[in-house]
Amino acid sequence: MSDDHTHVQEFFTARAADWDRRFPDDGPAFAAAVAELGLRPGDRVLDAGCGTGRALTPLRAAVGPSGTVLGADLTPAMLRAAVRAGRDREGRLLLADVAALPLRAGSLDAVFAAGLIAHLPDPAANLRELARVVRPGGVLALFHPIGRAALAARQGRRITPDDLRAEPNLRPLLAASGWRMTSYADEDTRFLALAVREG
Repeated sequence: MSDDHTHVQEFFTARAADWDRRFPDDGPAFAAAVAELGLRPGDRVLDAGCGTGRALTPLRAAVGPSGTVLGADLTPAMLRAAVRAGRDREGRLLLADVAALPLRAGSLDAVFAAGLIAHLPDPAANLRELARVVRPGGVLALFHPIGRAALAARQGRRITPDDLRAEPNLRPLLAASGWRMTSYADEDTRFLALAVREG
C-alpha cells in the first residue's frame, strides 16, 4: 500500500466512529446532490469513497429496488460504521481502492463522489479509472456538503490558486480523464461539479 493510501486510511480510521455525529445536518445536501445526477429506476451507481455511506440512502431511493447501488471505500473502519448505521441494506459495500475498482468497464450509469477528490493520490489516473467503469454518457458528481471557502475556513487554511477543485483546474483535469464538465457550483452550502463520460 502506498504512503498516500496509508495516510488516508489513518486519517479516516481515527474519525470513523464519530463521523456521522460530527456532521449530523448533511443529509439534505447529499439528497439534493444525488437528485442532480438524474438517476432513473434500474440504474447502476457507485458511491466512490463512500465513507459511512451517507449517500447510499438517497442513491437507493433514486434507482429503486431494481437498481444497483455500490459503496466503495479504502478504509475498513468507515465501512464498519456504515454497517452499524444500517446503510449496508441500501447497497453493497466494497473494500476497494478507486485507483483499481473491481468492476467491469462500462458497467455503471453514474458515480457519486463526496469529498473524494482531495484525497486522491493521482487525481488524473483515478478519474480515468472512474471513467473506465462508467458507460459513455454516464454521469459523475464530485460533491462536498460545503463549498471550498467554507471548508478552508473550517480547516484553518486559505484557498490557493492550485486548488484542484477550482473550476479552471478541475475542468481540464476532468477533460483529460475522459469526462466533460456540464455544471459547476461552489457555494457556501455546497460544492458540486457534474460531468458526463465522453466516448
